Amino acid sequence: MVNWGDRVAATGYGLGWQLVRALPHGVGRTLFRAGADLAARREGDGVQQLRTNLARVVPQAGPAELDDLVRQAMRSYARYWLEAFRLPSMDAKAVYAEIDATMTGKEYISAALAEGNGVVLALPHTGNYDAAGVWLVGEHGRFTTVAERLKPESVYEKFVAYRESLGFEILPATGGKNPAVVLAERLRGNGLVCLLADRDLTPAGIPVTFFGERTRMPAGPAYLAARTGAALLPAGLWFTDDGWGLRIHPPVKVDGVRGIAVATQALADVLAADIATHPADWHMLQKLWISDLSAERQAALASREEPRRRR
Repeated sequence: MVNWGDRVAATGYGLGWQLVRALPHGVGRTLFRAGADLAARREGDGVQQLRTNLARVVPQAGPAELDDLVRQAMRSYARYWLEAFRLPSMDAKAVYAEIDATMTGKEYISAALAEGNGVVLALPHTGNYDAAGVWLVGEHGRFTTVAERLKPESVYEKFVAYRESLGFEILPATGGKNPAVVLAERLRGNGLVCLLADRDLTPAGIPVTFFGERTRMPAGPAYLAARTGAALLPAGLWFTDDGWGLRIHPPVKVDGVRGIAVATQALADVLAADIATHPADWHMLQKLWISDLSAERQAALASREEPRRRR
């Protein structure tokens, strides 16, 4: 049976990649910004959740300031999508050079690779991590990351092809070989792994305090570092007026498997500081904090956490 919703979504993404690339940059920027402003005014579920999230990041903001911050954040999110459609046709060397001219902390990656155990770069949902990936490929060559399977499958395949065209190695989160096994293999070969690290509201997530409230973050970055000896390096990303900001932080210490929880909290603290510095570039339109979840989901997470505390 034909799923027409999936067909429409796939066609829309395909046209996006073709048409947006053909638009003059100024025209595309104006259109995407107008769409962002419209979405902010309509205050759909995602925008409302974004506002709730940003209110925790900037608790001193009054209603008018928060309105402006949400509008700027939606413009930032729209800019990410505009660049996602345009990046494969952009000059990768020019993107690399622009980021390289201002980024900081590259010495931490070089030092870790010199030790021979690989690097885990932990990223938040900020700025344009694809552009940061272009810099990483230009500086160190191919790296590996994991992507959630989107629906329909054809859209997922387009995103994989897009990122592979930039020089990334993409592993499916499901439906293939266990990504943790492959990532560990890459790290043991002194490779580079990039993982999003600021949200995991599943029983597998590690409980942390983030902007003063409880949430969960992925165990993967610290777990891989503990298992392989790889360096765990937090990364901050943001947009500048005409380009991209990138900061690589010093390594987070991971004291073996027993130290995963402590390391994940330390990672959360670093990510929070970067997000607080550039709140409009944090594209978190989903529920993140435990207190925002339904009572049933909170109870389910709490029941899974109790056995962990007893260990």
